[in-house]
Amino acid sequence: MMVTTEPGCYSTSLVSVNVALAFIDAVIAILAFYQLMRIQSRNPQRGWTRQKVFHLMIGSSNAGYGIYFILTLVAACKNWICWSNSCGFVVMALPKILFLAAFLLLLSFWVDLCHQANDEDEDEGFPGEPLLEKVNKPNLKVRSRRRCCNIRIFPVGSRQQVVILVTLLIFVIMLASAVLIWIGLGKNPIDSSVVARVYVDTFAVAMLLLGGALACYGYVLVSKMRKVRSERTSSEMWKVAGLAIVSVICFTASSVVAFFTNIPVLYHCDWRSTGGIYASLLLILYYFIGSSVPSAFVLWIMRELPPSMAISVPEETRTLAFVSEYPTTTPPQHWTTIATAQNQASRASPI
Repeated sequence: MMVTTEPGCYSTSLVSVNVALAFIDAVIAILAFYQLMRIQSRNPQRGWTRQKVFHLMIGSSNAGYGIYFILTLVAACKNWICWSNSCGFVVMALPKILFLAAFLLLLSFWVDLCHQANDEDEDEGFPGEPLLEKVNKPNLKVRSRRRCCNIRIFPVGSRQQVVILVTLLIFVIMLASAVLIWIGLGKNPIDSSVVARVYVDTFAVAMLLLGGALACYGYVLVSKMRKVRSERTSSEMWKVAGLAIVSVICFTASSVVAFFTNIPVLYHCDWRSTGGIYASLLLILYYFIGSSVPSAFVLWIMRELPPSMAISVPEETRTLAFVSEYPTTTPPQHWTTIATAQNQASRASPI
């Protein structure tokens, strides 16, 4: 890997691709934040739901990518020394961490749905209880504290806590890598390019594993949701299947590019050693296919707004309406409840 030492801007093709990617990510970020404001204005009393958290994370991730593409062009023309080392690495890594965290959170909710059938055997509560409440039931003291503090957020289950810890761990590793890259500029045995390469390859492995996990749990969810005959369930089933397929394809494509090319660390490389058209295609494959497409697909799935507070429809009523084909006096089957939870989650956070 060669470090850029001569001033100069990118080729026309690379500049065009970077500008186009920045524009696409900016549009996705604007749509995510706009939809977040619509959800908040429609249901301001519910606090932070899954749907709001996903929109915030995806919007922040794509905004970070847009900033990275613009700063990459400016840094290349201005020959920023810091950018070709730790600064560019941090700006490159932060949006990717947010992107990974969003899909890890999605995976944790899918795992909750897959294991909900077994949990219901030990639960004495109402079978149609919303999933948001079954993930982690707060006690009365916690509820009283929430009323006093007036902070409302969806209950965080054990799997969501694992996602938070993993995200914080990756963030710490990223900061440590940035410090090592900075130290490697001096006269010492640390090679900055090797540190960046190890981090990128490790992250690519994590994305491959995440795609495989989404595929596995997506298959389990779809196979179990097929047992429920409902138009709404069929719609949710295709959403799950589509998101699993898109995740596998996009994450695999970006990981392959990360393993065999220097595109993820292009800020650190001598771009003149890479053909402009070739590098442009790899940029599209790594960033547009690997990040923009999954983000846009999730936003499309979440496009449905939650019911307005003015309607004040009880959650249990909506859950029962979804399984109206069953008698109200007979508890539905386990995976009927999971399907209704999926439906209820799709209204509050349609994943």
